[in-house]
Amino acid sequence: MWLVTFLLLLDSLHKARFEDVGTSLYFVNDSLQQVTFSSSVGVVVPCPAAGSPSAALRWYLATGDDIYDVPHIRHVHANGTLQLYPFSPSAFNSFIHDNDYFCTAENAAGKIRSPNIRIKAVFREPYTVRVEDQRSMRGNVAVFKCLIPSSVQEYVSVVSWEKDTVSITPENRFFITSHGGLYISDVQKEDALSTYRCITKHKYSGETRQSNGARLSVTVPPLIQPFEFPPASIGQLLYIPCVVSSGDMPIRITWRKDGQVIISGSGVTIESKEFMSSLQISSVSLKHNGNYTCIASNAAATVSRERQLIVRVPPRFVVQPNNQDGIYGKAGVLNCSVDGYPPPKVMWKHAKGSGNPQQYHPVPLTGRIQILPNSSLLIRHVLEEDIGYYLCQASNGVGTDISKAMFLTVKIPAMITSHPNTTIAIKGHAKELNCTARGERPIIIRWEKGDTVIDPDRVMRYAIATKDNGDEVVSTLKLKPADRGDSVFFSCHAINSYGEDRGLIQLTVQEPPDPPELEIREVKARSMNLRWTQRFDGNSIITGFDIEYKNKSDSWDFKQSTRNISPTINQANIVDLHPASVYSIRMYSFNKIGRSEPSKELTISTEEAAPDGPPMDVTLQPVTSQSIQVTWKAPKKELQNGVIRGYQIGYRENSPGSNGQYSIVEMKATGDSEVYTLDNLKKFAQYGVVVQAFNRAGTGPSSSEINATTLEDVPSQPPENVRALSITSDVAVISWSEPPRSTLNGVLKGYRVIFWSLYVDGEWGEMQNITTTRERVELRGMEKFTNYSVQVLAYTQAGDGVRSSVLYIQTKEDVPGPPAGIKAVPSSASSVVVSWLPPTKPNGVIRKYTIFCSSPGSGQPHGFASAPQAPSEYETSPEQLFYRIAHLNRGQQYLLWVAAVTSAGRGNSSEKVTIEPAGKAPAKIISFGGTVTTPWMKDVRLPCNSVGDPAPTVKWTKDSEDSPIPVSLDGHRLIHTNGTLLLRAVKAEDSGYYTCTATNTGGFDTIIVNLLVQVPPDQPRLTVSKTSASSITLTWIPGDNGGSSIRGFVLQYSVDNSEEWKDVFISSSERSFKLDSLKCGTWYKVKLAAKNSVGSGRISEIIEAKTHGREPSFSKDQHLFTHINSTHARLNLQGWNNGGCPITAIVLEYRPKGTWAWQGVRANSSTEVFLTELREATWYELRMRACNSAGCGNETAQFATLDYDGSTIPPIKSAQGEGDDVKKLFTIGCPVILATLGVALLFIVRKKRKEKRLKRLRDAKSLAEMLISKNNRSFDTPVKGPPQGPRLHIDIPRVQLLIEDKEGIKQLGDDKATIPVTDAEFSQAVNPQSFCTGVSLHHPALIQSTGPLIDMSDIRPGTNPVSRKNVKSAHSTRNRYSSQWTLTKCQASTPARTLTSDWRTVGSQHGVTVTESDSYSASLSQDTDKGRNSMVSTESASSTYEELARAYEHAKLEEQLQHAKFEITECFISDSSSDQMTTGTNENADSMTSRSTPSEPGICRFTASPPKPQDADRGKNVAVPIPHRANKSDYCNLPLYTKSEAFFRKADGREPCPVVPPREASMRSLTRAYHTQARHLTLDPASKPLGLPHPGAPAATATATLPQRTLAMPAPPAGAAPPAPGPTTTEPPAAPSTAPPAPSTEPPWAGGPHTKMGGSRDSLLEMSTSGVGRSQKQGAGAYSKSYTLV
Repeated sequence: MWLVTFLLLLDSLHKARFEDVGTSLYFVNDSLQQVTFSSSVGVVVPCPAAGSPSAALRWYLATGDDIYDVPHIRHVHANGTLQLYPFSPSAFNSFIHDNDYFCTAENAAGKIRSPNIRIKAVFREPYTVRVEDQRSMRGNVAVFKCLIPSSVQEYVSVVSWEKDTVSITPENRFFITSHGGLYISDVQKEDALSTYRCITKHKYSGETRQSNGARLSVTVPPLIQPFEFPPASIGQLLYIPCVVSSGDMPIRITWRKDGQVIISGSGVTIESKEFMSSLQISSVSLKHNGNYTCIASNAAATVSRERQLIVRVPPRFVVQPNNQDGIYGKAGVLNCSVDGYPPPKVMWKHAKGSGNPQQYHPVPLTGRIQILPNSSLLIRHVLEEDIGYYLCQASNGVGTDISKAMFLTVKIPAMITSHPNTTIAIKGHAKELNCTARGERPIIIRWEKGDTVIDPDRVMRYAIATKDNGDEVVSTLKLKPADRGDSVFFSCHAINSYGEDRGLIQLTVQEPPDPPELEIREVKARSMNLRWTQRFDGNSIITGFDIEYKNKSDSWDFKQSTRNISPTINQANIVDLHPASVYSIRMYSFNKIGRSEPSKELTISTEEAAPDGPPMDVTLQPVTSQSIQVTWKAPKKELQNGVIRGYQIGYRENSPGSNGQYSIVEMKATGDSEVYTLDNLKKFAQYGVVVQAFNRAGTGPSSSEINATTLEDVPSQPPENVRALSITSDVAVISWSEPPRSTLNGVLKGYRVIFWSLYVDGEWGEMQNITTTRERVELRGMEKFTNYSVQVLAYTQAGDGVRSSVLYIQTKEDVPGPPAGIKAVPSSASSVVVSWLPPTKPNGVIRKYTIFCSSPGSGQPHGFASAPQAPSEYETSPEQLFYRIAHLNRGQQYLLWVAAVTSAGRGNSSEKVTIEPAGKAPAKIISFGGTVTTPWMKDVRLPCNSVGDPAPTVKWTKDSEDSPIPVSLDGHRLIHTNGTLLLRAVKAEDSGYYTCTATNTGGFDTIIVNLLVQVPPDQPRLTVSKTSASSITLTWIPGDNGGSSIRGFVLQYSVDNSEEWKDVFISSSERSFKLDSLKCGTWYKVKLAAKNSVGSGRISEIIEAKTHGREPSFSKDQHLFTHINSTHARLNLQGWNNGGCPITAIVLEYRPKGTWAWQGVRANSSTEVFLTELREATWYELRMRACNSAGCGNETAQFATLDYDGSTIPPIKSAQGEGDDVKKLFTIGCPVILATLGVALLFIVRKKRKEKRLKRLRDAKSLAEMLISKNNRSFDTPVKGPPQGPRLHIDIPRVQLLIEDKEGIKQLGDDKATIPVTDAEFSQAVNPQSFCTGVSLHHPALIQSTGPLIDMSDIRPGTNPVSRKNVKSAHSTRNRYSSQWTLTKCQASTPARTLTSDWRTVGSQHGVTVTESDSYSASLSQDTDKGRNSMVSTESASSTYEELARAYEHAKLEEQLQHAKFEITECFISDSSSDQMTTGTNENADSMTSRSTPSEPGICRFTASPPKPQDADRGKNVAVPIPHRANKSDYCNLPLYTKSEAFFRKADGREPCPVVPPREASMRSLTRAYHTQARHLTLDPASKPLGLPHPGAPAATATATLPQRTLAMPAPPAGAAPPAPGPTTTEPPAAPSTAPPAPSTEPPWAGGPHTKMGGSRDSLLEMSTSGVGRSQKQGAGAYSKSYTLV
């Protein structure tokens, strides 16, 4: 099998090769998708892909895995054929034998991949094939099925059938189906004598199977011989046999009659034998008629044969005819009924006359005479001619016919033979009505009027007379005279014994018509529409109408008439009326009898008419470039036609290309003279203006169009096609084309070219401009090889227009300028090193530097001149700025100079320096100092290359307030081996003076580098200067530029309730901007940010502004309804005032009062609205809603339609009496009760809130005081005594609350404290170094000081609001930021230490920890209570208290927290007038500090830590930052006011830091005084501490910033002097610690309470290495939480 498959595929391969010889890669059989094989045979699959030349064929699984050979299982041949070997079922592996494969062909032409091929193995399974025995009747079809097990059904098929071991050939009666079934048609008895088997074959293994033998059972059904029933008569004997001629025995035979089984009896006998049954009827009767069926059945089938038996009966009478009477005109039936079989045929015959019948004639059967189904004769209308004899005759062909005769007599009922159907009478005249009758006598005649019998004795106007006239009777009714009520039907009734008859007479009494009913359909100013209804026409056709009308004050003699109106018309228009007049109207109708009376007189008033004259004296005056003032006077009085309500001003642009459509605005009338200003017009465009007056009726004619032109404005588009071309190194040509004429907005005066240089460091040069009238300008004197930004604008008389997009151009290269500096130093006895600075103006790309060396004396004796020698030249690359010149003579002087070279040539030489090689070279620095400017977050390298013999050592320091501090080396700072200082990701605080010193035994050299770090600009102060209906004008004051010129501003704005902001970029020179095309009457949010070379600065505060306009309102002076009739109402919508914003839509809804469904109509304010299809005499409710961009206004009204006669209807009154009163009372009472309950509930809620608020305020006051006092006095020390000086209070203008868990806060021991700040410490003369870590100062007098400052008005995004330093630079006075602390240098030999922003510590020893945290802002108040009151009196401070109180409530998570210690760890706060703060991007800071940019002005955090049971060992449980451990001597670097005297004094009385400057000694005395007088020591503002000059600056106006980097230090020892009582405060004293102190085995300074300077929220803290502290680490922070006020 697999061999056949292989050969077929190989043949296909050869064919494909011959067909596609020209291709290099192809598919042989890409349709091959599945290969199934038997496990006992195996398979060989050629690769469907091939190539020419021969390709490398490889097989893969569909997953992309390579095919590997499995011995005796799978193998890939060298020709690319895949072979799977036969295998046993136990060796089946689905990964190999049932998986998807593909083949690839690859040669130099490329690589192709075949489709996936499913290769599936089929197991050899034992199975059997079965055939079941079948049954069939002779002549039918027999079917044998070969039953194959389902497990192999897919692979096994039937190949043949055998009959008695002989293969069956499909022919004649035998047929094998496609599914393997055997069909035998027309089965015969001999087919049951054979045995049948099927032969199957396996599709893949070729194995065959033979089924078992099956037999066919053939059965023979019965066959009944035909039989018939002979004709039978009543009484005959009948015998019928039913014989079965063939069929399998036994056979059962039965009889049925009409479907029912026949049982022997009642004269019927059935006799049955083996194959025969007979039916015998001894005496045939009529009941034996029917269908008889003989049924024969056996095991094979049931058959039947049916025949009919008919029994014949002669006719006989069932009902015989008898003589009858018939009534004339009525229906009559002549009875006659017969039966027999077959049914007899009946015939009727008639003989006229009353004598003996002479001859009968068949009765003609017409619609009047019919024979009924029972053989009776029906005469529908008996006539006199129907009198005579009638014969009923019946026959059916059996026996003799039968017949019977009868006589019909006809009687005549009373009948009206003559009367008039209709007749006419004239009202007031006599009239006679006649009626004639005939019939069997006697006859009575009766008269009726309508349904009432006329009695002449009772109604004297009527008389009746009757007389005989042969066979007829005549009756006469007389009317004396006729009246309108006689216009009815009269009837005469004739009555006798056989019936009655009636004659109807319609009498019409004619008269003149009634007057028409007149109604007013519509009344206008000069016409009215009438409609009338003719109720009664006098029973005569209306021939015409007359209408008469007059002024109400005139008599009808002065009437005006409209005659002979067509009777087909029911309405008319009366025209040529006078507006606002009162008229009386009446009407007549006519018929041929005469004229009616006049109709009811109606009174109407005509409406006002639109003005007939235009406004007068219209003038136009341009006001601005987009507005024109229109003035006019009212129309003439006689042409106003009413009260002028307002005016419509139409205006259109008359410039070419305009659509010519008028835009309409409306205004209310204010008097005889009017003024209106048209806004939002096009600039410098001509407008035509017309004015129309309108009153309640409409709008009058417009005035003549007057033209005016708006004033000039600046061009709104820049010049087009701006191009720039660099001509030389200092000349460029700028060209452009004129802006589109439509955007000039005036007369073009000229052009202005603005250009400025862009330097390599990102800074911009001075902005210059040139004015010209041409479209080309030549820029001269430009800097060489410099990038320039160029913009062009057009200007008109109104000013400069829009600038073009910035175009960049670079001037061409030129020879460079001289190097900016040059140094030459000896490096050895025979060599020198020369260094230089790049040229200030390189004028191109420096290609190289040329160094010149010349010896002036060339070694000749002094006084002897020598011939000049050419200098030696040396070249270096442009990156190298120094060069070592060797092989020089010792003791000889040399001249050195340098020149730079560009592609344009060699530039000017530098200054010449003289140098002499020296044997012992002192240390010299060949790098240069100066100013280095860089954007923040960049790496900066400060070079300090030095030479000397011996090699010098390099040291970098940074200037501080008093003495330089060595630059510490960490991840942020790095000094290379060549002396270069690398500062990574510089920040603002890295700005300053850096000093590099190179030293060797021969001397030293120093350079100073001034580093200026540029930061993004500060936020601008944004304000709104002007608003209009469609614009908002903004102005701003830029903030600090961050050291880099501002490039521009980004203005963002959005609708107030939307967050979809739109951006507008504004030039850096602009200080105002107008937002145009805004929605009218809409609130907008606006914010602004500046942008410099570093990036975008902080966004300004979001301000809100609203454009002019409000929602529409309806004027009460305007009449809403101009006309109402019975089915229509006309509304005047001109009463809607648009509020300054165009109305976009008006929706009206109305409904009849008392109904629910509203009907809606949409309209606009300039049209009238008709409400149609209203109900007559109905009250309606109307509600209107008008909308514009500012909002929607609502108006409601009620109106009533008129009655059909034009009359008004009364207001709706309730018909329910007392129940309606109760309903009204309920309707009124419910809202009152609900309102009362609501007010009471609101009062209770507000009272509760007020009580809670007051409680929170009281708690908040205590908390706020505690937040200060707990940091200014010992926890266990009560505060007593009056206040002695100013104190600090926190002032947070606006805060929101954020609560978050503090993880990892460790217990820091007893309550810590900070130093109180007194007014004396705010003196300008105070050295800020003394406060560099304890208190940072912010005071106007300190701006130029040298200490670190906090400038809360100039905080940069991405920097912490921390200490700032003024840059010591002669050319720059900008303030800088610094997050590092410069610490006191205790002695000259001790290097200064710096606390950096990576949370390092300056020292940790003996359980003392120095940690860092951010600062908070505080203000100094002379009177704490006064300051506190001022806070409470403001809304912002009140919310501050409330938020603090809420935080305090959250802090009391456990009962112990009521006695917790609170610690401010971080605050960024500004006063209400300062800018918002933005936290820094310090990576090591916490998440809020590093990633948050709060929109509110303040952020403050504090932690709450309850007292712990281990308070006795607080000195041992001190948290220590992980990164650093310092020895005790490091504490000499701490500021003096944080050095506890007990800590710095050893037991032997010696100080660990012997060198104390006098200034610091004075501060130490201040610190001692503080510890002696407890935390609230304050100094008299007038006093001066030792060594602290007091300038007299008022402390009450100063502002202090508490520590940016605070330190946790030990407090005085237990053995020290007890603190003196502090000043009494208004807040309650803090609860003392509940844990008593335990005896301490530590040194005296290590125990006792600690002063607390703060703690970092995210510092990495760990316990002290002391044994006790380490053992208690786990429970140290169990209760610590951190709360953040944002």
